[in-house]
Amino acid sequence: MAQVELIMPKMGESIMEATILKWVKNVGDAVEVDETILEIATDKVDSEVPSPVSGVISKILFEENETVEIGKVIAMIATEGEEVTPDGGSDADTEKSEKASQNGSSEKGQPQPQVANAASSQSSSLDRTSSSGKFYSPLVRNIAEKENISLAELDQIEGSGLQGRVTKKDILAYIDNKGTATTTTSPKPAQKEQSAPAAKQQTTTFTPPAISTNGSTEIVEMDRMRKLIADHMVNSKRTSPHVTSFVEADVTNLFNWRSKNKKAFQERYGEKITFTPIFIEAIVKAIKDYPMINVSVNGDKIIVKKDINVGMAAALPSGNLIVPVIKNADFLNLAGLTKSVNDLANRARNNKLKPEEIQDGTFTLTNVGTFGNVMGTPIINQPQVAILAAGAIRKKPAVVETEYGDLIAVRQMMFLSLSYDHRVVDGFLGGSFLRRVADYLEQFDPNREL
Repeated sequence: MAQVELIMPKMGESIMEATILKWVKNVGDAVEVDETILEIATDKVDSEVPSPVSGVISKILFEENETVEIGKVIAMIATEGEEVTPDGGSDADTEKSEKASQNGSSEKGQPQPQVANAASSQSSSLDRTSSSGKFYSPLVRNIAEKENISLAELDQIEGSGLQGRVTKKDILAYIDNKGTATTTTSPKPAQKEQSAPAAKQQTTTFTPPAISTNGSTEIVEMDRMRKLIADHMVNSKRTSPHVTSFVEADVTNLFNWRSKNKKAFQERYGEKITFTPIFIEAIVKAIKDYPMINVSVNGDKIIVKKDINVGMAAALPSGNLIVPVIKNADFLNLAGLTKSVNDLANRARNNKLKPEEIQDGTFTLTNVGTFGNVMGTPIINQPQVAILAAGAIRKKPAVVETEYGDLIAVRQMMFLSLSYDHRVVDGFLGGSFLRRVADYLEQFDPNREL
């Protein structure tokens, strides 16, 4: 007989936690290998967690709507016919097992399962439940420990989670407000005049304006994905000092080539060719010329990525965005890029993406021209350091250099913009990379064969 731990899986490079949406299986239910046990969600994608073994669910350690750190044990599976009691999966029983294990005894003389020992060895100075009966997740407890927040103080925080539980967002907001209160209520120095930095520190607190509601307004609750996207975007702005550069490119040759060959391309490869794979092809070439755009930052270290994995922002029917990733895009020709772009976009719209298809991106493209926008200033998709936006292609009068002199002609023009992390990408690198992408698009061979 054995107890197998079910671990919260890693869902992406920058994803450190996931929310349990639904337990498909309950304590006492039999499961087969690869059978779905629960559904989870991150700010990127919803996914199902399969069983690694055949057996019976013996314990469930977290409830629905709880947020759990990656790598945490979330359930136990009994194998080889081990007896499972219906109430074996409650958090209360897990706590009893942990306490019994610490006292050197166990209920009815039965050995404690592996998860109890693991939880005991990893326990912090804060218990999961306080004397007031409040439950605190491991993530909240770890943050409280790090910030020296006592259990009594933690009990005073108003929770917005299920049954009033304190979430990560709640405790971080409390810490921010606590810091603000400390700053604004600290005693003033004895001198009559404060230094400029001190005075500035006390006047930078932002208080959201009050919102008045009446019969002509409607309050709409953000859905789960929108909340997570909002947090991701705010965190990106807090992490990276954003700078955006722009160039305008003459893509007449590219535009005309696609118009002339899109029917033949579909007949040969069975795929409709859009502008997106052509943009990605140019981006890949430019990354090879400027590899320091294909990096991430870890503290004071720059992590240079050898793989070129291009993410492409895709719109979902709900209006939210998701970024599937084309892995090793530099190994694909235009036909291969087209097939990958179409496949990922179609499955994104139908919520059929796999977790591994939205992770490990090293650079992101967003095509704002799809919405008729001429340019944009996108927010960096952390932990990347740059994101490129392609605007709409429009007919415009432009100066054309010919052997007979400069002429005014109608050309297909578009704007490209690059937002980049100014901690590691300066204006020279960011501007040069963006200009190189535009050069590759402008130099597109109008006589290129399929």
